[in-house]
Amino acid sequence: MRSLISITDLSVEEIQSLIDTANQIIADPDRFAHVCDRKKLATLFFEPSTRTRLSFEAAMYELGGNVIGFSSANSSSAAKGESVADTAKTVSCYADIIAMRHPKEGAPLVAAMNASIPVINAGDGGHNHPTQTLADLLTLYREKGRLNDLTVGFCGDLKFGRTVHSLIAALARYTGIKVVLISPKELQLPSYVKKDVLQKHGIPYTQTTNLEGALPQLDALYMTRVQRERFFNEEDYLRLKDSYILDPEKMRNAREDMIVMHPLPRVNEISVAIDSDPRACYFKQVLNGKYMRMALIMMLLEVKA
Repeated sequence: MRSLISITDLSVEEIQSLIDTANQIIADPDRFAHVCDRKKLATLFFEPSTRTRLSFEAAMYELGGNVIGFSSANSSSAAKGESVADTAKTVSCYADIIAMRHPKEGAPLVAAMNASIPVINAGDGGHNHPTQTLADLLTLYREKGRLNDLTVGFCGDLKFGRTVHSLIAALARYTGIKVVLISPKELQLPSYVKKDVLQKHGIPYTQTTNLEGALPQLDALYMTRVQRERFFNEEDYLRLKDSYILDPEKMRNAREDMIVMHPLPRVNEISVAIDSDPRACYFKQVLNGKYMRMALIMMLLEVKA
């Protein structure tokens, strides 16, 4: 039995296998419509989510399975003081696989250590969000045709952005990757990510505060929102929230084949005018996330089409 807590739990070969399965699902969804008949997914969401929770639910339903769970800590026994470990043990009696989102870093790992069924980390604090990374990797692969030899720019909240940390950790294992880090000084990528991931893997990276200056060299731009919920005070959030706004004028500096990605939700860091630009891929990412979660559920439940 396996769980997925960090993107690095998967080898590069396993990621490629998931991408291949996702592409097969896209090409022939009917073939996969009953592979999880009589299986149940428990969605344990201790933190608000729209996309991730609904994506997991849609993924399980489209594989023929069922879903149980809750969408806020207030509606679970956590409100009574139940530990994550006990919740995991209890839910293991009802379901075949768990997807958990939790505001505390490490909570899904604790769940995985105590559950008797696979646990998928659906986001823990500012730490990890591996299934978003799988969505990102499938998007890059389908849009650019490769995961090697890419220059990827990350813009916005690089300090608290768990999606950024996860994707950088994933890309660091491919060849020819270059990273451009675009953020205000207060929201720079944490030094431990630079040291333990970028430097350790010999990934060339540059840091800048200038989005427009960075655009011409990028194959992909990964925009992120400044996350109000990660700030200790409102004043800092208000000062930094509009640091970068991608609009059509800025996009003139970008290559014709550069893609724009965003884990969503967007606030105002990407102008809605960009939505009609063929380079905008953030809603494709949403769809790709469903397909990769379908592939992942199949892998962890060891079912095949």
